[in-house]
Amino acid sequence: MRGSFLSSAARTLAELARRTGPVTLMEVCGTHTVSIFRSGLRSLLPENVALLSGPGCPVCVTDQADVDQAIAAASLPGVALCSYGDMIRVPGRGGSLREAAARGGDVRVVMSALDVIPLALREPQREFVFFAVGFETTTPQTALFLQEARRLGVGNVSVLVEHKRVLPALELLAQDPRTGVKGFLLPGHVSSIIGLEPYGILAEKYRLACAVGGFEGEQILLALCALLSQIARRKPQVVNAYPSGVRDHGNPRARALIDECFTPCDSVWRGLGTIGMSGLKLRAPYSRCDARAKLELPPAVSAPIPGCRCGEVLRGRLAPPQCALFGKACTPQEPVGPCMVSSEGSCGAWYRYGRRGGRL
Repeated sequence: MRGSFLSSAARTLAELARRTGPVTLMEVCGTHTVSIFRSGLRSLLPENVALLSGPGCPVCVTDQADVDQAIAAASLPGVALCSYGDMIRVPGRGGSLREAAARGGDVRVVMSALDVIPLALREPQREFVFFAVGFETTTPQTALFLQEARRLGVGNVSVLVEHKRVLPALELLAQDPRTGVKGFLLPGHVSSIIGLEPYGILAEKYRLACAVGGFEGEQILLALCALLSQIARRKPQVVNAYPSGVRDHGNPRARALIDECFTPCDSVWRGLGTIGMSGLKLRAPYSRCDARAKLELPPAVSAPIPGCRCGEVLRGRLAPPQCALFGKACTPQEPVGPCMVSSEGSCGAWYRYGRRGGRL
């Protein structure tokens, strides 16, 4: 970051913080979490400004029971489970997908949902299940996959849908008095799809400051200044501090893709429990691609991992170093919980970068 900008932003933050008093902000994007650590921004925050990491990592919030269902699918004869690489090491009750592959399960890493179609065409005798994880950012790609498979008449594909919607989780956090969040640093990638309008309820109903931020240090600082300015003026609103990457109305075409293939439903988030209308399920005619029904997968049963406190981390109630397992029994090499597995998980970021400007 430019030195002159850095000095100016630090002064602005300090001036605003004097007017706000003690304040807690939360970033809800895994990329923001990592960028804040890498750039050392935590060291620039005034002492009375706390910055928490929220449930912004889709890998981290995928429930253990859903990982277990993916493992069950991969272990069936004649079935291949296709997944993004960051889900391979996430622990379920029965191990991870990587361990399932070591036991003989068919697990394949793909870069895109669309990569599954040529695999299915080459092996028509095998069922290919796509483990669809992610927020609104990756959901349109899954919708494209479903549409293309239908257009080509590919019948040996199905989807284990675990897509999540960000806003219901933010509403849950907005109602949590133990977190005490006064403002959200909103995710740029998700906002590029859904736009600004859905966040309006956070400012209007819950009186929380909101700012969409980019991912470079300077862009994040601008968003943080926008949040503190709203809090100081006691005028919460939704500010687009990332106009180069996010249009106020988002991406209507991407949303239309989502709406054609999916409809909202209740969903279980790891550590947060069931959140109403926070997930997605397939709508007709794509519901025939539901892997749970097609393969008759066993019901998902959640069971906490002993000692793991990822749920409290995802709610912003606990900083990763405050967990007894952090850096001891739980490391990126041998993770116990999902927040340590993902490159964008809070625990993984604290472990890798926390010594460089990290602060509780």
